[in-house]
Amino acid sequence: MTAPVTVVIPTLDAERGLPGAMASLVEGVEAGLIADLVVSDGGSLDATVAMAENAGARIVTGARGRGPQIGAGVAAARASWVLILHADTELRPGWTEAVVAHLGRPDAAGYFRLAFRAAGFWPRIVAGWANLRSHVFGLPYGDQGLLIHRDLLDEVGGVPSLPLMEDVALARALGRRLVALDAVATTSAERYERDGWVRRGARNLWTLARYLCGVPPAALVRSYDRSAGSRNCRR
Repeated sequence: MTAPVTVVIPTLDAERGLPGAMASLVEGVEAGLIADLVVSDGGSLDATVAMAENAGARIVTGARGRGPQIGAGVAAARASWVLILHADTELRPGWTEAVVAHLGRPDAAGYFRLAFRAAGFWPRIVAGWANLRSHVFGLPYGDQGLLIHRDLLDEVGGVPSLPLMEDVALARALGRRLVALDAVATTSAERYERDGWVRRGARNLWTLARYLCGVPPAALVRSYDRSAGSRNCRR
């Protein structure tokens, strides 16, 4: 039986997070779930591409922009299902059981519950808000991953070609066809720890509010990059 899932990871100077993300996928390879890994790179200047190549990933290169990068990765996918992950997202052991359970639902897209790789009050609060937002408002972010059949992705118009907020735009297009998987994705807390949990959370919420009010994603990227001080525009 052919493995049913292609994993797509957009990258930009992701050498710190990518090894952990790829290591967490080994469970899926051993379970016969993962057909291939596509790393869609937006111009990394570090060791990202070399790491991905050494791990056996197929590399797609193009202009920077998370939406276009993911779209290019999906176009290169060989399997009927696509699992979209951020480079600093790791899947907790046992995730394959939730994916297998979801494969019988090609009419729905699945996302993981979020946790941070950090201990304490604020990581739990911020992750709790993210999971509540996903459940109540149907707005999981990209760091929660997305498992989707390519037919469904085509039906909703594919991955929006946006430099930022492509995950929110896709979630809104999917609507009630989004469901939570019974598994956890952990993401880096580096930006929260650097900027402060309240300040970073407020900035993310303000960015979301501006997007929902119609501010163009290109303008959001400019302001986000200035405030984040990073080449990588991720929440």
